[in-house]
Amino acid sequence: MKYTYRNQAFILLNDGTIFKGKSIGIEGTVCGEVCFNTGMTGYQEIFTDPSYLGQIMISTNVHIGNYGVNNEEVESDGIKISALVCKSFSFTHSRPNSTSDLKTYFEKNNIVAISDVDTRALVTHIRENGAMNALITTDEAIVDEHKQKLAAFPDMKGLELASKVSTKEPYFFGNENAKYKISALDLGIKTNILRNLAKRDCYIKVFPYNSSYEELKAFNPDGFFLSNGPGDPAPLKEPIETAKAILAENKPLFGICLGHQVISMANGISTYKMFNGHRGINHPVKNLETGKCEVTSQNHGFAVVREEVEKHDDIVITHVHLNDNTVAGIKSKTKHCFSVQYHPEASPGPNDSSYLFDQFIEVINNSKN
Repeated sequence: MKYTYRNQAFILLNDGTIFKGKSIGIEGTVCGEVCFNTGMTGYQEIFTDPSYLGQIMISTNVHIGNYGVNNEEVESDGIKISALVCKSFSFTHSRPNSTSDLKTYFEKNNIVAISDVDTRALVTHIRENGAMNALITTDEAIVDEHKQKLAAFPDMKGLELASKVSTKEPYFFGNENAKYKISALDLGIKTNILRNLAKRDCYIKVFPYNSSYEELKAFNPDGFFLSNGPGDPAPLKEPIETAKAILAENKPLFGICLGHQVISMANGISTYKMFNGHRGINHPVKNLETGKCEVTSQNHGFAVVREEVEKHDDIVITHVHLNDNTVAGIKSKTKHCFSVQYHPEASPGPNDSSYLFDQFIEVINNSKN
């Protein structure tokens, strides 16, 4: 079969740099913050992770699409990345249980993707110059208009995106006769987080991002969970107030990624936009309480200010990222609360950190004693 994907396309960075490539056949122009993921597998889970909303993703893995897609391997109701940039896009796939090829999947979700890009040079440029907005297009005729469109696109710092991916109405997940009941605040929750909680005999009610503590409390839960999600945590005033109310009553509370940042801000600890962020499935983290190291899955562009955690009377650092010494986990000395900056549910990624879900159940049990 012959594929007509050799039409010219390019990615325009906010600093004016242009990298050329080839369209895979879906025409369009898209803006977003450009980021890169170093994972060697799990691209479908990455594409459907709500934390990637508003981002153009560069894959450092050379081959994308080679094992197709499977309807069971999604983390939300659809693709959340704005666009894909890769070196080699595979139009054919060879996995027996795949349900579609990746190009068809992108066409159904109207996702623009370009291949044949020198991704090694592009990622090096971003690593040296920091995260920035970019535009990818299959229309080379109006470069000046593209530059104007990119200049007008909002920066990720200060951008509230949780409302774009959160559920509009509460819903339930798991067995209603389970031992534990969990109220989860959906800031962009991944399906595998819900699976991990349900696996530990939890019945979860998932609430919209701006739900109040009273709404979450009405479910009469044994514990509260704050999910991952996209964007800057600073504009999330309502979730921060909800977290403060949970902490005030000393209820069991567990947060992941954006939820971790919201819990930090509820404790008066600031966050900041990282130079590049962490995105991949091989990030080394050290558990300071056990001394053990974990290989983790991460996806975030903001982090907690370490100096403020170290000066805090009640919050202590439990995990650190070994590449740059950033805060990867915290807990309260006096409250039933802890959180991490990475993804213990993996999907994709290693299962080194899945014990954190067991730790949450342990915190719930201890709170009842």
